[in-house]
Amino acid sequence: MSETEVVAAPRPLLLNDGQPAAAAWSLDPGMLHLNHGSFGAVPLIAQQRQHELRAEMERAPVVWFPELPARIAATRAEIADYLQVDAGDLALVPNASAGASAVYAALTARPGGDIVVTDHGYGAVTMGAERLARRWGGRVRTARVPLAADAGQAYRAVMAEVDDRVALVVLDQITSATARRLPVDRIGAELARRDITLLVDGAHAPGILATPLAGLVCDAWIGNLHKWGCAPRGTAALVARGPLREHLHPLIDSWSAAEAFPHRFDQQGTLDATGPLAAPTALDFVERTWGWETARRYMDELADYGARVIGSAFAGSAGPVESVDVGMPVPGMRLVRLPEGLGHSRVEADALRDLATAELGVEAAFTSFDGIGYLRLSAHVYNTSTDYDRFAESCVPVLHDWARQARVGG
Repeated sequence: MSETEVVAAPRPLLLNDGQPAAAAWSLDPGMLHLNHGSFGAVPLIAQQRQHELRAEMERAPVVWFPELPARIAATRAEIADYLQVDAGDLALVPNASAGASAVYAALTARPGGDIVVTDHGYGAVTMGAERLARRWGGRVRTARVPLAADAGQAYRAVMAEVDDRVALVVLDQITSATARRLPVDRIGAELARRDITLLVDGAHAPGILATPLAGLVCDAWIGNLHKWGCAPRGTAALVARGPLREHLHPLIDSWSAAEAFPHRFDQQGTLDATGPLAAPTALDFVERTWGWETARRYMDELADYGARVIGSAFAGSAGPVESVDVGMPVPGMRLVRLPEGLGHSRVEADALRDLATAELGVEAAFTSFDGIGYLRLSAHVYNTSTDYDRFAESCVPVLHDWARQARVGG
């Protein structure tokens, strides 16, 4: 896009009764919510469903818990239908990190075996891989994938780290800090040919990608429903199709421990399972109100608008500027480069996030990659163009001041 082109603001989505989409959520109207991708936001209808389920649980817990495995199995079937996978391949786990931990625990010990990750990997999942490598007496190899790398370049960067010592590869389908995709389908096909285990971290994929597992060859895939799916937190899917599935067990051994995958995941003692049980309500709400295809298109157009408006404000330009060069961009997510002095490291970016919340009244994701700080935008249906206009007008000048102070102080 040239600097003379103007990006039009997408028309806001409305509820079926004509109200703004945000009316279906309980988000604080006094705060800017520009970071749906981290913790999501649960619509009121799903919150109410969870409250009803909790009340049912508390009225008769001795009835609730023995019946719970069957209800979880039925919910799994609904979520599997949404993800377009077989319900027999899908287990419910608290979050993507819990799913990764279950995979790490299931792998056969490989003394001296190495594990390949990328420099875009989610920190908690990478930490789990590092702990597994220590148990094996191997090491973690980090494939360096440039932010602007296209699918072919990213494929070659990852496969350059793969040799006969590698026992496991862990790849993000959509990277958290850098809002880009990785060519997990092509890499998965090659790793399968070499008989190397692949774990795909699809934490951000449900809701953003229509069919995240279509054509994907991997031993295990994990995805959060509480992000773009808007389910209550504590709701994620673990999908396994190969021999590894028979070794997968939940992190808590309970009365279903002797059953086959995925049924042994359906019973987890006295854990509160009302979140997963309410997840289909959230998924169905978006589908009935707008349709997921329409919602995804709106989120992508809005994120593009936000990146242009905020990028222009940071650049001090009256017109749109070029966005950050991301090789495999993600629908609904964009990166905007921060002024020099801000977000050079993850620690600095997290501190900036907390400061922006306290001082500016904004929930925003500040990230870091290769020593450069970014604002990561992740839009949802309740956002509107005015959210990004407001950030550009009121928050960007303050961020510029903070950047100048950081440069002087440094």
